[in-house]
Amino acid sequence: MATPRTKNLLPALALALCNIAQAQADQSPDMELLTGDTRLACEAILCLSTGERPSECQPAIRRYFSIVRRTLGKTLGARRDFLNQCPTAKEDGYTRQLVNALVDGSGRCDAAALNGRGWMPAGGDNGYYISNAMPASCQAYYDNAGLDVGSVRPIYVGQPERGGRWVDPVNQ
Repeated sequence: MATPRTKNLLPALALALCNIAQAQADQSPDMELLTGDTRLACEAILCLSTGERPSECQPAIRRYFSIVRRTLGKTLGARRDFLNQCPTAKEDGYTRQLVNALVDGSGRCDAAALNGRGWMPAGGDNGYYISNAMPASCQAYYDNAGLDVGSVRPIYVGQPERGGRWVDPVNQ
């Protein structure tokens, strides 16, 4: 379901990509439109910027999430490098911030991920509980004005000390 924000965001991003492609074509008559990883990187930015993932996004999303290195830090760095192949990725502070939010949040801030990494000691012999505090990287991801992912933002239900957990909005 497209939200008003999605309806405004995607055409604006598509227009920016078209302007880049046109500028490239104007500079060199033999230059083709974006292809290969450059094209997939630009498509990944568009597709990751919304909570919806149409089938046209599958190649770009698959390529983005196929980037895996030995450590999380190196994986995120390689994914950032991939997205930075898009000519618009380094255009200004806004798009750099958008790319950083995508890298830090995409696939790492859903309910399953938050429940898997948010364990806090409960004290005494009570074991552990899932924290109700969203990590700063996820907060930045969901609060970024360039992203339309608010509709998929997980919600914390219950109390931390009594089995509280993160749930997807559709499962609440």
